Order: sequence, then C-alpha cells, then structure tokens
Amino acid sequence: MERTQKTEIVNMCMIYKDGLVLVQDKIHDEWGGITFPGGHVEKDESFTDAVIREVFEETGLTITSPKLCGTKDWVNDDGSRYMVLFYKTDKFSGEIRSSVEGEVFWIPLEEMLLLENRLSLDMKDMVKVFVEDSLSEFFYYKENGEWKYCLK
Repeated sequence: MERTQKTEIVNMCMIYKDGLVLVQDKIHDEWGGITFPGGHVEKDESFTDAVIREVFEETGLTITSPKLCGTKDWVNDDGSRYMVLFYKTDKFSGEIRSSVEGEVFWIPLEEMLLLENRLSLDMKDMVKVFVEDSLSEFFYYKENGEWKYCLK
C-alpha cells in the first residue's frame, strides 16, 4: 500500500476582532468571491511562516500566533491531494490595505454569512470549521462522479 501522495498545500486565516472578521473579495476566475485571506505554502516553507506571509501580502497585516483550527481537503482525479490549512488569530498589527488579489475589509461574521451570492464556493460551510469546536475537517469526495462534501 502506497503511503505517500503528492500534495499541494495552501492556507486560509480568519482574523477577528470585536465581533468582526477580515475578509477579502478575491478576484480569481476559478475561485473568487468573499473569503478569508491566504495562499500557497512554498517549497521548504513552514506552514506558520506561510500563513503569516500570505496574510501580510494580501492584507498588509502582520499576524502572530495563528492557531491551526481545521483543514479542507480532497483527492484529485490524478491521485494527488489538495489541502487547505485553516488558521485563526486575533493577534495582529498594521493597517489593512487591499492587494491585486482583491479588496479587504472588516465585517461582522453574521453579516458576511448573509452575503451568500457573493461568498466563495462553499465558504458558508467552511466557516463552521473555523468557529465550531466540534469540527476539524471540510472534506470533498466524489460520489457517482459528482463532487460532494462533508464536515467532520
């Protein structure tokens, strides 16, 4: 049984303060819409360093003490895995600024969730993994050739 698998790893971080979350209205052809900032883990980069770097690049904020709070993952048709590490923190410094990846702004979490037609794909259910202690994984799988997902 093969125990290794080619894996692409990215991250996403929920930054929060006083009932607000920092979101990005991501400009991307395949996965756009309102989401939390994040991006790819580079080769030989630590996961924590990657999320700190990505948040800074996309928002202008320097975060500290990001806590791993869950994952999102799936296996592609070629057998490779795609994994998103979910982090959250309320420790940061700096002033927000938007980037070429999209506008960033603070919004109450409840209000964000009401923007269903503007959210990134499946974002409303991904948020549950960030905020519900009983959940740790958002997993996509194929059933009868169609993508589905479950929260675990």
